Amino acid sequence: MTKVKKEKRREAEEEDANVSQDAIEEAPERSYEELVAALNPIAQPLAGRKLTKRLYKCVKKAVKQKNIRRGVKEVQKFLNKGEKGIVVLAGDTLPIEVYCHVPVMCEDRGIPYAYIPSKSDLGAAAGSKRPTCVILIKPNSEYEDLYNDCVQDVQALPLPY
Repeated sequence: MTKVKKEKRREAEEEDANVSQDAIEEAPERSYEELVAALNPIAQPLAGRKLTKRLYKCVKKAVKQKNIRRGVKEVQKFLNKGEKGIVVLAGDTLPIEVYCHVPVMCEDRGIPYAYIPSKSDLGAAAGSKRPTCVILIKPNSEYEDLYNDCVQDVQALPLPY
């Protein structure tokens, strides 16, 4: 490859980076009410605004300790192995069939679970650029107080049936 082509490629990459930064800055933050309007019909029990923020904070702390499982396939595998924790599901995931079996698995195993409004926010809390629809937060002594508060609040939510 010649030097001219490399320079053109670098310029194109820089322009793409600038455009993506502009798109990120222009994208307005959606309010909790706007996010709730886009939920699936099965998104019950839904975490309230305060519990949602607490769950995001717990996810961020769990990521630092590497005590997190993300994605339907990985969460399902570790639920089958008997791992304990809190399951956080995104309420705006489509199609529903992707993860509609996870709440049933949680209820069978006695694991608390809750829906939150946005999969993109859940992915961002987990330190990923990609949206994530299911996360399992495992307990750890580093964030034990926050984790226990989240468990109590999630268990206090009314079940959908």
